[in-house]
Amino acid sequence: MLFDGSSKQAGVSVNEPKGETERIIKSAHLVSRTWAIYIEKMKRFIPFLKSEPTVAVVRLSGVIGGNGRGALNDQSLAPVLEKAFSRGKPDAVALQINSPGGSPVQSSLIGARIRRLSEEKEIPVIAFVEDVAASGGYWLAAAADEIYADESSVVGSIGVISAGFGAHVFLAKQGIERRVYTAGTSKSMLDPFKPEAEEDVARLKVMLEQIHTNFIRHVQKRRGDKLDKARELFTGEIWVGDAAKEVGLIDGIAHLVPAMKARFGDKVNFKRYGPKRSFMSRFGAQFANDALSGIEERAQFARFGL
Repeated sequence: MLFDGSSKQAGVSVNEPKGETERIIKSAHLVSRTWAIYIEKMKRFIPFLKSEPTVAVVRLSGVIGGNGRGALNDQSLAPVLEKAFSRGKPDAVALQINSPGGSPVQSSLIGARIRRLSEEKEIPVIAFVEDVAASGGYWLAAAADEIYADESSVVGSIGVISAGFGAHVFLAKQGIERRVYTAGTSKSMLDPFKPEAEEDVARLKVMLEQIHTNFIRHVQKRRGDKLDKARELFTGEIWVGDAAKEVGLIDGIAHLVPAMKARFGDKVNFKRYGPKRSFMSRFGAQFANDALSGIEERAQFARFGL
């Protein structure tokens, strides 16, 4: 097809400067790309349009029940988990877990919330262990439908611990007398400034056994026949990588991104969710509290050589 000097092709005059032509082409490409991105985002809300798979990723890192920035407790994680399960209709929710444990109650609350949302939304949950998922950390992992870990990840510690110090001898040497008045014979149970009483220790052990029983039931319910019935798994012992797989505490050795791409395809989208820092914490207003929480957290991780 021939053109004279005044003809136009695709709305562009052949007499127009080359730079102007390139600008128009770039503008058209930009509009096309913007429209494509918009359509891709809307696909997940329009049933008859096929969209790329999406995996919501929630990071659970630190001591459970702490009060510092990014603390793992049910209150701070509730909105995070709600968004992860609800926004964009994800094909799966992946949990990145790196926790040495903590509060058994908060572990139970968070785990129960994960299960409730998974069943309500009919979305599978897959856990990936980083350094450690021990004690309460494993409670969270067991809330998932599948658990994977690194070859060197520490897993297990299905037990309950209570620890403290006795300072009554120190006070006596310093000539300090502590005076305590209670209404109720058990109100000052295990007071660290009093000599240890046998009945207090016996009462504490009963409480620990009750919590331990709840922990065992949770793991047995979630892992079922995957557990090695011939092994003592609930003594507080820990396993590493392949050993954890052999006894049924995890399903295999895998990392989050390659595992999800293998399952959902290379074009899978990852959407990450986590607790937001408060406005004041960004300016160091919680420095002292965070420092104390950090010391406690490091002590917990140190129990597993981390």
